[in-house]
Amino acid sequence: MSVTTHDHDHDHHGHAPGFVARWLFSTNHKDIGSLYLMFAVFAGVVGGALSMIMRAQLLHPHGDIVTSGQEWNTIITAHGLIMIFFTVMPALIGGFGNWFIPLMIGAPDMAFPRLNNISFWLLPPAFVLIMTGLLMGESGTGWTLYPPLSNATYEPGMGLDCTLFALHLAGASSLLGAMNFIVTIFNMRAPGMTLHKMPLFIWSELVTAFLLLLAVPVLAGAITMLICDRNFGTAFFDPTGGGDPVLFQHLFWFFGHPEVYIMILPAFGIVSHVVSTFSRKPIFGYLGMVYAMIAIGVVGFVVWAHHMFVSGISVDTRAYFMAATLVIAVPTGIKVFSWIATMWGGSIELKTPMLWAIGFIFVFTIGGVTGVVLANAGIDQVVHNTYYVVAHFHYVLSLGAVFGIFAGFYYWIGKMTGHQYPEFWGKVHFWMTFVGVNLTFFPQHFLGLSGMPRRYPDYPAAFAGWNFVSSIGAFISGLATLVFLYVCIRTFTSKVHVADNYWGPGATTLEWTQTSPPAHHTYLELPRIN
Repeated sequence: MSVTTHDHDHDHHGHAPGFVARWLFSTNHKDIGSLYLMFAVFAGVVGGALSMIMRAQLLHPHGDIVTSGQEWNTIITAHGLIMIFFTVMPALIGGFGNWFIPLMIGAPDMAFPRLNNISFWLLPPAFVLIMTGLLMGESGTGWTLYPPLSNATYEPGMGLDCTLFALHLAGASSLLGAMNFIVTIFNMRAPGMTLHKMPLFIWSELVTAFLLLLAVPVLAGAITMLICDRNFGTAFFDPTGGGDPVLFQHLFWFFGHPEVYIMILPAFGIVSHVVSTFSRKPIFGYLGMVYAMIAIGVVGFVVWAHHMFVSGISVDTRAYFMAATLVIAVPTGIKVFSWIATMWGGSIELKTPMLWAIGFIFVFTIGGVTGVVLANAGIDQVVHNTYYVVAHFHYVLSLGAVFGIFAGFYYWIGKMTGHQYPEFWGKVHFWMTFVGVNLTFFPQHFLGLSGMPRRYPDYPAAFAGWNFVSSIGAFISGLATLVFLYVCIRTFTSKVHVADNYWGPGATTLEWTQTSPPAHHTYLELPRIN
């Protein structure tokens, strides 16, 4: 009944695994991590293309790129859902999580290698379903899916049902992955690696997994009720049948707020490693960093209704959610100050991963500050559903989480492929992205404070100036994506192999494992029950 590992390039018959055996039936955490990353890049290009269409439409007043408001709303919906569920989460959790959790804790693989396989393979059909909703033009609800806009009266087609089922599949994928991560981290650490000695990236993925486990089933319940309302005559969210549309908002945001921490926490972990390595000193306040992440996870579950300050909740409820939301700024501030303290007095080397990490701290801090502004219930009633909100959450996600993904990519790509990225083009990619995204989203604060509502395909001429700037910024960051694809091609076709521990003596990222580039494949024969 024992599990035996075999030589990494051969299965138990002695041949290297074929393409189908290696990639479709993979039980190898590195290969599955690579699948997640490739999938995330593909989905990111699709979701990014949708945002280019949106910024092209908004380049001038009365743009004519998009033909109708319904088409516009469908693009908005698909862009949001693709970026969240098919780009950021597969990259930060499925990709880097699968690749580095076993390596950093000294485990041979994930606890449930075959569960890991289905976790990934639930995503491609989910992506097909969400693209069906987009191409049918029938899911114009925004990513928040609020009824009555999402009920059978206003979105009668099956396109929205496809979108809802896509979320079910993506949610199942996340849940299975989260269980796998929790069991692996708790049960498979190398001897001597206590919880308080785990690398911060492992801590970030552990907290993220718990958030997924607690939040995703609530979303699953909400969209199941919505599917029943749409197709089976129930009235969970329909007042004429005794239901309540605000109930949907509570259920959705009880998932939706932890979700934003699910997307940012793994980036916190990556940035901690990168900042430590390129400052040549250990992270400042390790324990504080760990407990700050846990605190963010816990408090993140009791602030959801700050998304609902205009939903008619009572003034006492608003006061509570405002206070609770402001509290989250404390552990977040601890993390930002600790990163800066790590760099303080360090021997800083501005290689590409470090540029992304410092850029992350900058944009994440701006996004955090505007979050503190929006947490105030009185202010939020004025700027709710304006571009100020769009600017805020894109600073923490489109800029923050994505900068974390790129920091991890440049930091670990040598470890993952054995080849190093071209430093010059990595820096070009960083600076084009940094300028582009800030030019895109900083002016949106001004538009929002001036009263421009979000999710509209047109606007009065008074808003033309900053929209033009915003769109130019978007096109710059769109070009930067092409530079990134060029970096990938250069890296994968490179003939140069990286040295052991190629970031030098300070890079103690994987001190629990050998530091050579990983073997291509480790085939794990599973125990047969006779």
